[in-house]
Amino acid sequence: MFRFLPWKMIVRKAARNYGIADPSLWLARIRQFSQQSEVQEPIELLRAGIHFHARGLINTKAIQHNLDWVWPYWVERQFDPADESFVPRAFSFSHINLTHRNWTAVGLPELSLYPIVDPRGLVTPLHDGWSIDFWLTDPDGQQLIPSRTLDDDVDQSLKTDGRLAVQTNLWKSELQLRQRVEVVVEDRPGVPLKSESPAQPVLKITIDAASPAGGSLAMAIRPYNPEGVQFVDSVEALPDATGWKVNDTTQVITDRKANRLLTSHYDEGDVLYQINPAAEADQSAPPQDSATSTTMRCDQGMATAASVYDFEGDSMQLVVRVPLAAELQVQGHPQKFHPEVTWPEVMADAATLTVPDSRIQRLYDGALKTLVLLSVDDIVPGPYTYRRFWFRDACLMMNPLLSVGFVDRCRRMLNEFPSRQQHNGYFRSQEGEWDSNGQVLWILNRFRKLTHSPLTSELYGTLDKAVAWIDRKRVPADAKKRHAGLLPAGFSAEHLGPNDFYYWDDFWAEAGLRAASEIYRDAGDDAKATKASATADEIRDSIERSLQDLPTSRTQGGIPASPYRRMDAGAIGSLVADYPLQLTPPNDPRIQATIEALLQKHFHRGGFMQDMIHSGINAYLTLDIAQTLLRNGDERWRDLVDAVADLASPTGQWPEAIHPRTLGGCMGDGQHGWAAGEWVMMIRNCFVREEPDRLVIGSGLYREWFDQDTDLAFGPTLTAWGRVSVRIVQPASNPRLVIDGHWHREKPPIDVRIPGFEALQNVNDGTSIALKRQSADEFRVDERPHVPSHKDR
Repeated sequence: MFRFLPWKMIVRKAARNYGIADPSLWLARIRQFSQQSEVQEPIELLRAGIHFHARGLINTKAIQHNLDWVWPYWVERQFDPADESFVPRAFSFSHINLTHRNWTAVGLPELSLYPIVDPRGLVTPLHDGWSIDFWLTDPDGQQLIPSRTLDDDVDQSLKTDGRLAVQTNLWKSELQLRQRVEVVVEDRPGVPLKSESPAQPVLKITIDAASPAGGSLAMAIRPYNPEGVQFVDSVEALPDATGWKVNDTTQVITDRKANRLLTSHYDEGDVLYQINPAAEADQSAPPQDSATSTTMRCDQGMATAASVYDFEGDSMQLVVRVPLAAELQVQGHPQKFHPEVTWPEVMADAATLTVPDSRIQRLYDGALKTLVLLSVDDIVPGPYTYRRFWFRDACLMMNPLLSVGFVDRCRRMLNEFPSRQQHNGYFRSQEGEWDSNGQVLWILNRFRKLTHSPLTSELYGTLDKAVAWIDRKRVPADAKKRHAGLLPAGFSAEHLGPNDFYYWDDFWAEAGLRAASEIYRDAGDDAKATKASATADEIRDSIERSLQDLPTSRTQGGIPASPYRRMDAGAIGSLVADYPLQLTPPNDPRIQATIEALLQKHFHRGGFMQDMIHSGINAYLTLDIAQTLLRNGDERWRDLVDAVADLASPTGQWPEAIHPRTLGGCMGDGQHGWAAGEWVMMIRNCFVREEPDRLVIGSGLYREWFDQDTDLAFGPTLTAWGRVSVRIVQPASNPRLVIDGHWHREKPPIDVRIPGFEALQNVNDGTSIALKRQSADEFRVDERPHVPSHKDR
C-alpha cells in the first residue's frame, strides 16, 4: 500500500516547509551522470552504506571531542595534524577510517569466526565488536601505548607454522610488549581438550611484558575497533579478579588475579588516567579513584575497564582467553564447526612452493591460509567489512583454491549455489549487477575440468535457467544504439563508474555461455550446447560492433569500460577478456592498447591506481594486469608483482585499496581475500600456466633464482589436463627440469619458456630435462620501460 503514496510530492512539500532544497531535483541531476538502468542503487549496498556511515556519525561525536583518550591506531594517525595520515574533518559527513584500513584475522580452518588484530596489536574478538588492548607502565610513569607507538618501534608478523597466529612486538625505550594472538580449541578456557569433552573455540592472547625496573601491565577493555566506536554498555568483574564480562554476555578471562580493577564511564574519561594519573596532569579535576570498582554501566556505551597486574621483576606473562562458543551461535554455523580439523591437515594436499626468495615464499604461504580461512561456510572476501557473500568474489577466489588442490572445499561451496539461484535463473549477489551468471557458469566448468568429474544433478540443473537468463537480459540486437545486443546498464560493484553498459558484464556472459556449451556437449546434450554457443557468438558480435562504432579518439585502440566512456581507470574491467577468461589470444592488439593506456596514466607506486571510488592502489587488479603481461611474454609483469609484494602489510595481507601516501588501507576490508587469491594464482602461473591448447612451464620464474642451487618447485596444481608438479634441481650449476604429470586422458603439449633459457616445445613429462642457458647473442632484455615503483620516486 505504501508504494502507492505520492512520496515525491510528500518529500518535496516537507523540504519546502523546512527551507531545504528539493532532494528529488538533486537526485535527478545526479542520475544524469549515469546511464538509465532498472536498478539505480542496489538496496544491499544502501543498507551497508547506512550502517557504515551511521558508525561514522557516531565517531564524529565520540572521537574529536575526546582526543585525550587512547584510540585505535588509525585514529591516532588520521587525527594527528603532524602525521601524513591527517584528514581534515570540517565538512566531512562522517569520520571513518580512510588511511589505515589494515587488520589480520586469526582462526581455524573449519570455523567461520574471524577475530582480528590491527597493526598495533589491538584485538577485536567478536565480529564488529569491542576490543582488548594492553598497556605497560614503568615505576616512573613512562607508558608503552601500542596505538601511539612509532613505526620503527613495532614488528608484526603472521605465523603460519602449525597454527595461524599474529605476533606483535612493540617497544619504547626499555619497555617491551610481545603479543601472540590465535584461536585454539579447548574443553573450557584454560583446560586442555579431552577426547570426550565438548570442544569450543577460544581466542587466546599471550602477552609477555618486560621492564627492567618492573612496573604494571594493564589489560584494557576498549569501546571501539578498527572501524571506530563500538559500544561497551557495561563491564562486570569476574570472581577473584580474573577478568571481565562485557555487555552482560562475553567473558574475558585471565590466567591470574589482577592487583587492581579499574572502571570508568564516558563522563569520567578514559580509564587510562586511573592507571597513570600523571598523564592527566593538565586537567583541572583529579581522576576518580575507582581502584575497587568492579562494575560499570555507561549510558553513552563508552564504558572502559582495566585489569592491572603489578610485577617487581623484569618481566611477566599474562594469558587471556575469550570463549567464542556464543559467538559461533550468532555469527557462524555450529553444526559445521569441526574442531578436530587442524591447519596441517587442511594444508597437506595444497600445492607447495619452494623458492629462495623468502618474501615471495612468505606471501604465498600466508595467502593460502587466508583463502582457507575465508572459505568455511561461505566464501567471503574479507573477515570484517566484507564478511558477506558475493558470487563474483566467490568464483574468483574459488579459481585459485581449486587450482592449488582444495577440491572438497570448493565442492562444498558450489553445492550451495543452486539454493542461491532465483526462479528466473538469476544468480543474484545484489540487484542491478549482471556479471554473476557468467561467473557461476565459468567456475562450474573450471571445477568440472580440473577435477575431471561431472557436475551433480543439482548443479547441472541450474544451467538451463542461468543460460536463458543471460539471453533474456540482453538489449535487443537490432536497437540503434552502441549497446545493442549487450547486457543492460547496471551498477558496477567493481567500481568501474556510474551505472553503464559495462563490457565487463558482457565478457563474463560470453565466457559463461561458452562454459555452459562445453558442459552440455560433454554431457551429450548437443542441442543445448549449440544454442549456448550461438548466444555466446551473438554477444561477441555485439561487442565487436559496439567497439567498431567507437571513434579511435575515444578508445585509443583499446577497450574502454563501456561504449559511452573514454579510456579511463574503469577500462581495467575490460581486461577480463584476457585474464582469466582467455577469450582473446595472447598479444591481442586491443588488450595491449588497453594495458598501455592504464600503465601510462593510472599507475602509482608501481601499482594500478583505481580512481573510481577506491582512490587507492589495488593489489588484485595490478596482478590481473601482470597476468596478461606474463601471457604476452612482456617482462614488465615482474615490476608489477614486485610492487604488489612491496605493498603487502607486515602480516602479508592486502586491503582492497591502498592509500597512495600512507600505504595503509583506504577502501574495503583490511584483509582482502580476492587479493590473496590473485597472489596465489600469480605464483602458480609463474610455474604452470594454462593456455587453451597447451601448458606453459616456468614463464614467470625470476632470473636470480638460478644464481644458487636451491631447488625450485611448485605443485601439485590442477589443470584442465590433470595434476602437475614442477621441480628444477641444481638451478645454478646444472639446471634440470622435472615435470610430474598425472593426466586425465592424453598428455597435452607442454612448452618450457623459462626466462634466460632456450625455449622448448612439446616436452615430455616424467623425465629430467636439461635446461640450456641462452647465449649472449640470443639473450634479449625487453626494451620496454619498466613500470615505476615507489622505490624510483
